[in-house]
Amino acid sequence: MHPIEVLLIPLGKAFRNRRADETRSMSLAPELATNHHFALTSPDFRDGEEIPAKYCGPLIGANISPAFAWSALPAGTVTVVLVMEDLDSPGAAPGIHTIAGFAPANDGLPENALAAGAPGISFVPTGRGPGRYVGPRPLPGHGPHRYRFHLYALERSVDFSRISHAEELPAALNGHVLASGVLTGTRES
Repeated sequence: MHPIEVLLIPLGKAFRNRRADETRSMSLAPELATNHHFALTSPDFRDGEEIPAKYCGPLIGANISPAFAWSALPAGTVTVVLVMEDLDSPGAAPGIHTIAGFAPANDGLPENALAAGAPGISFVPTGRGPGRYVGPRPLPGHGPHRYRFHLYALERSVDFSRISHAEELPAALNGHVLASGVLTGTRES
């Protein structure tokens, strides 16, 4: 454990019983609702398993995005949007780590495809720095966190440059979600 993490353990323990209200998850926004689903997986961890350190944020890992794969997307899919959120952050709502949009060129994304400046990837600001993948980084001592990855298949392209913050995403996608997939990983400092 990094010395800075050791210093943060008392703070994490103080907030141990404070968790985000999961009913405020972006995935539950009515604008993103769909009755059609596809499988979202990763060769790097299974649903419900721990996310390897390599894919975690500073002081834990290299902060590179894991590889993702998905089953067949609906006909007419033009754009896909990946949202990663921390369901157990100590804030009022789950913490949004990453929002990335791209054309579904194949049935997945390779490792580190969500790096800053990656060609063909558009990021929506989340308040966690410049647009890029921001890996799991739970507060030391806070306990285990669930990180949920949501992938939305859309029937149109989206001008992500017109979305200035994560809260605007559901309205921008309203009426255009064809199907969705979900993958959950866990991590503890």
